[in-house]
Amino acid sequence: MLNDLWYKNAIVYCLSVGTYMDANGDGVGDFQGLVRRLDYLQGLGITALWLMPFQPSPCRDNGYDISDYYNVDPRYGTLGDFAEFTHACRQRGLRVMIDLVVNHTSDQHAWFQSARRDPESKYRDWYVWSKKKPANATDGIVFPGVQKSTWTFDKEAGLWYFHRFYDFQPDLTTANPHVQAELLKIMGFWIQLGVSGFRMDAVPFVIATKGPQVLQPVEQYDMLRTFREFLQWRKGDAIILAEANVLPDTDMQYFGDEGERLQMMFNFQVNQATFYTMASADTAPLRKALRVTKQRPATAQWGVFLRNHDELDLGRLTPEQRDTVFAAFGPTPDMQLYERGIRRRLAPMLDGDRRRLELAYSVMLTSPGTPLFRYGDEIGMGDDLRLPERECARTPMQWSTEPHGGFTKHPKPVARVISGGPYGFERVNVASQRRDPDSLLNWMERLIRMRREVPEISWGDFSILRISRKDVLGLRYDWRNNSVVCLHNFSAVACTVSFKAGAGDPGDARLVNLLSDEHSEADATGRHTVVLEPYGYRWYRVGGLDYLLKRSEV
Repeated sequence: MLNDLWYKNAIVYCLSVGTYMDANGDGVGDFQGLVRRLDYLQGLGITALWLMPFQPSPCRDNGYDISDYYNVDPRYGTLGDFAEFTHACRQRGLRVMIDLVVNHTSDQHAWFQSARRDPESKYRDWYVWSKKKPANATDGIVFPGVQKSTWTFDKEAGLWYFHRFYDFQPDLTTANPHVQAELLKIMGFWIQLGVSGFRMDAVPFVIATKGPQVLQPVEQYDMLRTFREFLQWRKGDAIILAEANVLPDTDMQYFGDEGERLQMMFNFQVNQATFYTMASADTAPLRKALRVTKQRPATAQWGVFLRNHDELDLGRLTPEQRDTVFAAFGPTPDMQLYERGIRRRLAPMLDGDRRRLELAYSVMLTSPGTPLFRYGDEIGMGDDLRLPERECARTPMQWSTEPHGGFTKHPKPVARVISGGPYGFERVNVASQRRDPDSLLNWMERLIRMRREVPEISWGDFSILRISRKDVLGLRYDWRNNSVVCLHNFSAVACTVSFKAGAGDPGDARLVNLLSDEHSEADATGRHTVVLEPYGYRWYRVGGLDYLLKRSEV
């Protein structure tokens, strides 16, 4: 059963094949290059790789405008290269997840080209059309300031077509049973080639009703059960990780009351509250976010993260909270995006402050759920604000001090590698940090290793400790007669905290520090007193070794 739920205690690493490692020297990352870096990823402690789109695409939206769901973009290799890649992953015990982008296709996809040319085409009903421009064409725009409408006129078809995102990404009519059958076929194809799961893009839009007469889209949640059942029939432990930035009162609709729909969702509530807490040192919103997202089926899991390939979406915060985060981490207009988010990577957001970086990753690794890293997080990569929109945080991986950061030997890489300044490849790269025992990379490897040895965080139930200070968050996890306590000080000043580790169990009197030799013994009243340095953190196992051995025998 535990193996079937592999995602519960996984460490996920997201990367783009095209910007990770170039093996053939053409300036574009490829699967052969990625295979060469699998030992590095395994050594880091990663257990699952999440690949951003690598299928054929005009690449007007970083590959999220797919023109063929059943192939590999020639720039990255062949289907044979992909099969070799998944085989190499299996040899190392690594799972593979890929992006499933099925809300829309590229306007260059053969389906759309047929649909626009021929009213009798079987693909005409695969897209959403209108004879006239709907009155609500400016409602629900995803990219404010860049996107002007959700409907565009197609001269060849003589009709308006719907696109929730850019105008070159026409939406599929996902409620159409023929489209749904094709989506299952796509999933089955990649599972056959060794994929263990899918990160499904824009899930609320995939399952929403679409059409010119739809004024208030309605989510068709049963569609998620159809996807889940198909995956379990084809590969019992295959999963869907959903990108669904929804309100907590609808979470169970996505998971299913008995866990019959999605296995995983990103926890956007906790993500946004975490950044507010890091900006303000006020843990109240984070504690609230943890409470309101606590409910989930036993087999379901949250995906917890800090930064991803998109902007840091702050849309769920209040205007005042959002302004606080903007002021702290993205104060100038060129750092902000879509009127709701910040487009920077984490390291420059925190001014490269090692204490705050460690705090942030410690918070992520001890939040309820499965942690997801973005490539380059492990070395503190920066961003290039000269690049448009979200491209600034999608620069090539920095491997060494060789030209172009060791990413490619070609004089013109697919994207400009960050050079010069505090985050240039000359200063921030894997090779240099591997040689430095005190580097962020080596710290990250140690923390990931410890996180994998603390399954209570992924499998257990958590409670929020009563701590009088609003700038300190304390969590306790309990699972199978074992417990851990995690403390985080979000303040720039040192502090002393006093707390009870539990309800008075004898084992609560001793807290064994998992990261250093500074353990804690409770006083006569059962309270622990711990001094936390600025941005300090502690991971404790509850109870001494003798106590734990006795308890395990009960």
